[in-house]
Amino acid sequence: MSPSPSAIPSGFLPLPSGSGFIEVNGPLYLRQQGDQVRLGLRVEPRHVNPMGNLHGGMMASFCDMLIPLTVHRTSEHPGQRFLPTISLQIDYLAPAPLGCWIEGRAELLRATRTLVFAQGLVTADGVPCARASGVFKIGPELPAGFRA
Repeated sequence: MSPSPSAIPSGFLPLPSGSGFIEVNGPLYLRQQGDQVRLGLRVEPRHVNPMGNLHGGMMASFCDMLIPLTVHRTSEHPGQRFLPTISLQIDYLAPAPLGCWIEGRAELLRATRTLVFAQGLVTADGVPCARASGVFKIGPELPAGFRA
């Protein structure tokens, strides 16, 4: 069951995912206005745990997309390079119930020659539900079909 377009907040567009994990577990939506990047997801039945809330693993996947995607879209460094996750810490602050809209924002804290340090905050219908921070390795160039 994919959400109807009217269920997606104005300005958010489907994030092309190509194939693979996010293709199966999305869809994710992106809104970018200048350096302001937001990633969103409507919580569907397939995303929830037995309590009817967004599964922690799905939240982790969302954060693992949010942070590198924001870095790619708001910073010239690391360019269009793959950012494999070295460390991702998530604090689950509140549940994100079935049907809610989760939305994340992230920021680059520091980039070195080989590493990126960044953090993000995710809300569920406007209520903070997860805080994440991560360290990412600056890897090889992204394939042309996967440009951020």
